[in-house]
Amino acid sequence: MLRPADPRLVHDLGRLLEPGRVLHRAIDRLGRSADASIYRLVPEAVVRPRSLSEVRALFAYARRHRRHLTFRAAGTSLSGQAVSDDLLVELGPHWRGVRVLDGGARVWAQPGVIGGHVNRLLAPHAARIGPDPASIDACMIGGIVANNSSGMCCGVAQNSYHTLDALAVLLADGTLVDTARPDADRALRHDRPDLHGALLALRDEVRAEPALSEKIRRKFSGKNTTGYSLNALLDYDLPADILAHLMVGSEGTLGFVSEVTLRTVPEPPCRATALLHFAELEEAGDSVAPLAAAGADALEILDASALRAIAAEHPLSFAVERSNAALLAEFRTGDENGLQEAVARAEEVLGRFRLREPARFTTDLEVRSHLWHLRKGLAASTGARRPSGTSYLSEDVAVPVARLAAAIADFQDLFVRHRLPDAVLFGHAKDGNLHFVLAEDIRSPEAVLRFDRFVQGLVEVVVGKYDGALKAEHGSGRSMAPFVRTEWGDRAYEVMWRIKRLLDPDGILNPGVVLNEDPKAHVTHLKPSPTISPLADRCIECGYCEARCPSRDLTLTPRQRIMLTREQATLAASPDPEDRALARVIAADFAYDGVATCAGD
Repeated sequence: MLRPADPRLVHDLGRLLEPGRVLHRAIDRLGRSADASIYRLVPEAVVRPRSLSEVRALFAYARRHRRHLTFRAAGTSLSGQAVSDDLLVELGPHWRGVRVLDGGARVWAQPGVIGGHVNRLLAPHAARIGPDPASIDACMIGGIVANNSSGMCCGVAQNSYHTLDALAVLLADGTLVDTARPDADRALRHDRPDLHGALLALRDEVRAEPALSEKIRRKFSGKNTTGYSLNALLDYDLPADILAHLMVGSEGTLGFVSEVTLRTVPEPPCRATALLHFAELEEAGDSVAPLAAAGADALEILDASALRAIAAEHPLSFAVERSNAALLAEFRTGDENGLQEAVARAEEVLGRFRLREPARFTTDLEVRSHLWHLRKGLAASTGARRPSGTSYLSEDVAVPVARLAAAIADFQDLFVRHRLPDAVLFGHAKDGNLHFVLAEDIRSPEAVLRFDRFVQGLVEVVVGKYDGALKAEHGSGRSMAPFVRTEWGDRAYEVMWRIKRLLDPDGILNPGVVLNEDPKAHVTHLKPSPTISPLADRCIECGYCEARCPSRDLTLTPRQRIMLTREQATLAASPDPEDRALARVIAADFAYDGVATCAGD
C-alpha cells in the first residue's frame, strides 16, 4: 500500500521551491516510480527546481533532515540510477539552455537538453557531440554526462569524459565549482581547502602504486562505466580538473552538474552503409577486427533473435537460422574517393567470410536512415516481442575485441545454461561492447532466481575469463553496483568509496547507486509488467516517446500513462480494500492527466 505523502515534507518543499513544482499526488509519484530499467522505487515527492539557488536549498534541506536526492533528466537510463524512494529531482522541465560556441567547435548545455536537439544545432557546422547512444533523440545531456554514455561510433576517444571542456558542479555542501573559470583551481583551494588537499593526496597516492595505476589505465583504454572514473586521478594534475572528470560517469552520486561545455567532433559528409549477413555469429565476431582495421566507423552486431525482431520492417530473402548474425557496418569519410577506397577495403575483408547474401554498401540517404532506424530501435523492437506479462531486462558488457568471437560463444552457453533461449544479443562490436536483452516474469520467484544466477554467471565470465567491463556504457546503477569490487578489486574499490565519502559525506546523493554493499541489490526493487492490453503490453517503458509528447510538461507522457495503467490494473485486482481504493483515486486523476490531455486520444 502506498502511504500518502508526508504533509510536513510537502509543505517544507513548497517553501523551498513553490507548491506548483512539488508533485506529491499518488498519480505523480507512481507515474515517476521507474526509469527505463528493471527497477521501481516510489518517490516520497517529485521536485522541479529551476535555479542553482533552489538546488542548493534542497541540498541543505536534505543534509538537515537526512533525506536523499536523485536527479533525473530523461529517465532513459537502463541500470536503475534514476529511481528513488525519497526525493526525485526532475531536471527536464527547467534546464534546457544550450549555446553553440566557437563556430561549432564547442557547445554549452544544461542537463535538460535532449542530445539530438544539440546535434541538430551543430549540424550546420558539420559537427556533433561525441557520445552517440541509440537513445540520442530522447536522452538528455545530464544523463549523457552522468553515465559517460558512448554509443555506436563514439568508442572511448569521443565519450563525455574525453570531450569534456568544462563543467559547473554544485557539491553536496553547497559549494559551486565552475571549471570554465580560468581561476577554477585557485577558487576551489580557497572555498574548499580540505577537498583541494584531499584530491591532491589521493592523486599522489594512486600514482605511487604502479599496479593500481596500470590497472586503471588498462581498464579505461576500452569502454568502462563500472564504478567511478578513477582515470581522472592519472589524467589530470589540478584538483579542479580531477573533480570535473570524476563527475563524468558518477550518476548523480557526487554532485549536481548544472552545465557542461563539450568539445564537438566532426561529422563527415560521405557515408556508405551495409547490413552484412553472416552464416555464423562467431564469424561475424571474427570479422570485426579486420573491418575496423579497414576503417569502419561503426560495426553493430545483431544475433538471430535481433534479426527476427526487425523482420517486420526489414524482410530478408532467406530464413533466419539460430546460428546467423549480421553486422551493420558504416564508413564515413570527408570525400567520395576516400569512401570508395574504404568500401573496397571492406569488400576485400568480407571475401574471407561466409555471407548469407552479397554485401551491398549504399550511400542512399533513405536506405541508410532505414538501417540506422532499425538498429536504434532494436531495444524497443526486441522488447515488443517478449511474452505478455514479462519484464524487459538488459545487460551491457565489454570484452577485448580480439576475443569477441570466443566471448559471444561463452555468452550463448550462458543463455542455454540458465534456460534463457530467447535472449537477444546485439551491440557495438567495434568496441567489444555487447548488450543482452532478456524477458522474465519477475513476479515469479523462480524467474528472479534464474536472473540472479545468470548475472552471477555473467560476472564470472566477463571478469574471470576476459577481464572485461561489467558495464561498458550504461553505468553501474543498481544492476552492477554489487559487483564493482569484483571487477576492480579491493584497492580500487576502497579508493572509490573514499571519493564518495569525500564528496558526499552525509550520503544524500543517490544512495545505493554505483557503490552498494548489498549483494542482492541487483535483484531488489524489481519492476513487474502486468498484462493490460496487447498493444500496451509491448511497451518496455524506455522513454523514447516522451520527447515528442505534447503533454509532457503539462501532465503525463505516454510512458507514464502506461505505467499508471499497469499500476491501476494491479491495485484494482488486489484483495486489499485499501489498494482498490487507491486505484479509484488514481483513476479519478487519470481522467484528466491521462485521458483528457492526451493528444493521441
